[in-house]
Amino acid sequence: MIGSAVALAFGSYVLAAASPGPSNMAIMATAMRDGRIPALILACGVMTGSLVWALLAATGISTLLATYAEAIIVIKMLGGLYLLYLAVRTGRSALQPIPNFIRSDAARTPPCHLPLYRQGVLMHISNPKAIMSWAAIMSLGLRENAPSGTLPAIIGGCAVLGVGIFGGYAILFSTARMIAVYCRLGRWIQGLFSALFAVAGLKLLLAPD
Repeated sequence: MIGSAVALAFGSYVLAAASPGPSNMAIMATAMRDGRIPALILACGVMTGSLVWALLAATGISTLLATYAEAIIVIKMLGGLYLLYLAVRTGRSALQPIPNFIRSDAARTPPCHLPLYRQGVLMHISNPKAIMSWAAIMSLGLRENAPSGTLPAIIGGCAVLGVGIFGGYAILFSTARMIAVYCRLGRWIQGLFSALFAVAGLKLLLAPD
């Protein structure tokens, strides 16, 4: 059975991965502009970049916990503050006009797959949100006395969730119906994410050690 800490890490990853950000907006835009396959290729690149940060964050935090257990307090504070920052930024985005993406003409030359994949990897690796989000996720899921299988469970579970989330964006936003839904409800969607980020950030900051 998945422990409550791991389940909380999964929930935080879903919030971070599904929230409006550079990677997701790029996947959405590519899906609505170029179609499903190019968007899925871009999503694969984003997922690769996410796993790179996951491994780096896991290695760093595991080392800190092994040598200096009190470091988790600092990590929790940074993670909680960053989640609150995302809440503010997403809330501000909800007040802005929703971009009007229009699918390009079907006769245009489709984009090459390798550049799209490379774009997804580089975009996610260069995004500070990714490493900070993973730091928050690991601080929620890992404890000083965590079982040996906790780390693989977090990374493996989040990888499966990431494939579903990023791939889901590519599939859903390649349909005319979702284009219309987002144009109509985009502000409400971003407002919901803002509230969820605020709750997660406060929970991380105020939770007992």
